Amino acid sequence: MKKIIIAIVIVVIAGLGVYLLVKDSSKEVVVNNNENVATTTVTDVTKVENKEITTIGKSVGGLDINAYHFGTGATKLLFVGGIHGGYEWNTSLVAFELMDYLKANPGIIPTNVTVTVIPVLNPDGLSKVVGTTTAKFAVADVSTSQTEQVAGRFNDNNVDLNRNFDCDWQATGKWQNKNVSGGTTAFSEPEAQAMRDYVDSYKPVSVVVWYSAAGGVYSSNCHNGILPETRTLTNTFAKASGYPANEEFDFYEITGDMVNWLAKKNIPAISVLLTNHTSTEWNKNLLGINAILKYYSK
Repeated sequence: MKKIIIAIVIVVIAGLGVYLLVKDSSKEVVVNNNENVATTTVTDVTKVENKEITTIGKSVGGLDINAYHFGTGATKLLFVGGIHGGYEWNTSLVAFELMDYLKANPGIIPTNVTVTVIPVLNPDGLSKVVGTTTAKFAVADVSTSQTEQVAGRFNDNNVDLNRNFDCDWQATGKWQNKNVSGGTTAFSEPEAQAMRDYVDSYKPVSVVVWYSAAGGVYSSNCHNGILPETRTLTNTFAKASGYPANEEFDFYEITGDMVNWLAKKNIPAISVLLTNHTSTEWNKNLLGINAILKYYSK
């Protein structure tokens, strides 16, 4: 009888152990499943955020250079402002206005197109004059000091970024009748490196870059002739906007120019020069932008 009781106790103890083991295991599985769901959710959110904005690099002063994405098509168009920072603050402002327009009118983007906007390629320079680099600012935020605005043309290494690209690069470049630094080598500056690396990875089919101030659309060229698509891009934007179309910027010698570097890489690119340093001429530019979107919807 004693042996039978002992056997029953052993069976009960063993059964209880198995029950507790299974119970604990099932708890562990549930916890792990919950963790997996949470992880997946965070990952999905991160991917969505990456589709909307990409930090392509940092300035000399450590400020982010951001690219904002609209649409999901395979045809990639790139619009760039603010290479001359606070001196040409209206080129960043027109880019921010484009972003607002695309957010409010997502249906304007053809289904085959993705539009990317880099509103501030020179955040060091814009910050000197406006005090912000990541959000649309008001004209009232702009410093009226001409000394500050001129200083804002350059990055924190005092380099003119539109003299730092690999087309006819020179260590000393020209800006009107002044000598400016083109950097120690082509792409010596982190902002130019960020643009170079992003173009190489993003592979835009065309690029529109805003400058000021001459009031016109200018084709790009780096000793290989104007690309046929660049000529079409120039004429399409100019005809719609009312800006005159020009084959080249010839007011003075330009070295290390970004759009000419793009031409060297066989990427169609144009410079849209606003008429002055204070207006975005939004209505004119909107007509040009919509014409480009319509052209690439084919």
